[in-house]
Amino acid sequence: MQDHDHVPGSTEAAQHAALAEQRRQLRLHVPRLIKSHEIHAQVHGTGPLGRFNTKLALLITRSVGTMWAAYLFALIAFVSLPQAFNAFTHGDTVTGVNWLAQSFLQLVLLPIIIVGQQIISAAQDARAEADHETLTTLHGINVQQLQILEQQHTILELLEKKQAASGGGSTGT
Repeated sequence: MQDHDHVPGSTEAAQHAALAEQRRQLRLHVPRLIKSHEIHAQVHGTGPLGRFNTKLALLITRSVGTMWAAYLFALIAFVSLPQAFNAFTHGDTVTGVNWLAQSFLQLVLLPIIIVGQQIISAAQDARAEADHETLTTLHGINVQQLQILEQQHTILELLEKKQAASGGGSTGT
């Protein structure tokens, strides 16, 4: 006697139900890739004001978030450097620190940080697209494997029926 002959009918029915549920879930799942432009509506809304806010924010970010903006801001900060340096050397340390913190660091670092974030974001987007392609391929492979398993299950059922119709199981030696 084979091992699967000892499995009660209720367990086999549960296995069939579980397999059917897995097939249903696998066919319902559709891998998707979410792009940044699809998220814009979630941030500011889909109305005219939301679309305007999104476009304005992107325009400003793309304009300020360049190394050219960092160079320009550095030049602007250096215009006031002589006055800040003069005040600092005459004992007004607050003016010197304010120039360094507010005029130079904030003004110059802002666009550089935005550029860095754009680079990181581009790398994350590329990684997400590569992962999406891999997962979509794996999903396709899983669907094929499920189809093969279903075919094998059907063949086994036919063989069991044929064996039962031909006079029972095999006799072990």
